[in-house]
Amino acid sequence: MVILEIKVNGNGGDLSGGHSLRKLFTEVKVKASSSVHDRNDINSASGHPSAENMLSSAVTRYLPIFRVGSQTSRCLAGLQIRHYSGGGGETDLVVIGSGPGGYVAAIKAAQLGLNVTHVKGFGKVTSPNEVTVTKDDGTEEKISTKNILLATGSEVTPFPGIEIDEKQVVSSTGALSLEKVPEKMIVIGAGVIGVELGSVWHRLGAEVTCVEFLGHIGGLGIDMDVAKNFQRILQKQGLKFKLDTKVTSASKDGNNIKVSIEGVKSGKKEELDCDTLLVCIGRRPYTKNIGLEEVGVPLDNRGRVEVNSRFQTKIPSIYAIGDCIQGPMLAHKAEDEGILCVEGICGGAVHIDYNCVPSVIYTHPEVAWVGKTEEQLKEEGVDYVIGKFPLAANSRAKTNDDADGFVKVVADKATDSFISNKKVEFIILFSILLLNVAGELINEAVLAMEYGASCEDIARVCHAHPTVSEALREANLQAYCGKAINYI
Repeated sequence: MVILEIKVNGNGGDLSGGHSLRKLFTEVKVKASSSVHDRNDINSASGHPSAENMLSSAVTRYLPIFRVGSQTSRCLAGLQIRHYSGGGGETDLVVIGSGPGGYVAAIKAAQLGLNVTHVKGFGKVTSPNEVTVTKDDGTEEKISTKNILLATGSEVTPFPGIEIDEKQVVSSTGALSLEKVPEKMIVIGAGVIGVELGSVWHRLGAEVTCVEFLGHIGGLGIDMDVAKNFQRILQKQGLKFKLDTKVTSASKDGNNIKVSIEGVKSGKKEELDCDTLLVCIGRRPYTKNIGLEEVGVPLDNRGRVEVNSRFQTKIPSIYAIGDCIQGPMLAHKAEDEGILCVEGICGGAVHIDYNCVPSVIYTHPEVAWVGKTEEQLKEEGVDYVIGKFPLAANSRAKTNDDADGFVKVVADKATDSFISNKKVEFIILFSILLLNVAGELINEAVLAMEYGASCEDIARVCHAHPTVSEALREANLQAYCGKAINYI
């Protein structure tokens, strides 16, 4: 476990100037014990008191808190900011969780003049203004605090009747540390994580079959046009899919695993064999046994913490961000929420447009999208226009011999409004990319949507040649004027 202690000189809360971390972090101490934990596997953190208290002289404790269960070991963290100038020793903020949202929130807190430290333990909310930390040696420390931020992330959703041992029957966690490449792997679930890990082990030499309850791959929220083409490309690479199919049971027989499946519509039953079974049916918020029920923090029917627009729960002193609240379980979403939460603590505005949060499937090719899908727009009765451009007509993709896929843009056909005294038509509602650099290129589409750009705006921006990004411009050209330049 790496224990990081960071002490930072305050900068008076000045948000201007773009101070670098090197300038801000005047003293950094790193202490390493016998084992090192990858902090990227942990999830989300940040917080919320008054600007005056937070920008005063402060010391922050950043607590990676370990919990070991029967099947998993979980790392949480707490960030506490101790207010010295007001006296009394009361902490301003404790954050439980230290994943993408958590460490980003801690950095933002340091940039705003707060001091940051790092401690081990497992945190539990024991009152609206108290967190009890259980340390590795079994001792407890009670931290009195003005505010608490829950950033506990998520955990693997278990499959009823199938016990995960992380050796033969594995979750997404165990799939990252298999001792050898499986001969045959069955993946339960062909959503984002299922196709990502399935494609990785296929490229390493395993025969991979994905069993999916839905009638398409890529999970909920993916465009059906893309899902169909995405599946075709992966099948061409050698992955196998059984859609509209459910797993009814799985049993181990020595080194072999027998998996029983059944057609959702047909009812046809079948038995498959494999030496590794990967369970990827999703994740669920990590909100149980951390004291929420006892203090009266309400959860929705999916176990997510209910919050308002400032990430505040029904208990005014308790906040939450990341995977444990509503919205996509994405690291970059948690990071943005962590930053916004801390800025809100210091008196800043708190606003995020969840329609402009991109999603990426990291396979080859990648899939990335932002906005509402064509199916969602149809359901809402929106009159839209589509622009589409194939990678086979993009010179850079052809030169790279990586021309599978396309770019698709959906725009509001009825738009007729004025933005900054300019008449704007065909405002972009949705962009989806199926190509090798989709995860990089999607950010241009996100930026366009954040600023309310039209297809014409993108079409009239000069894109370097030859680049794959020209495909996005061509798709917008087709949506805007009906014709791309390099495709008939």
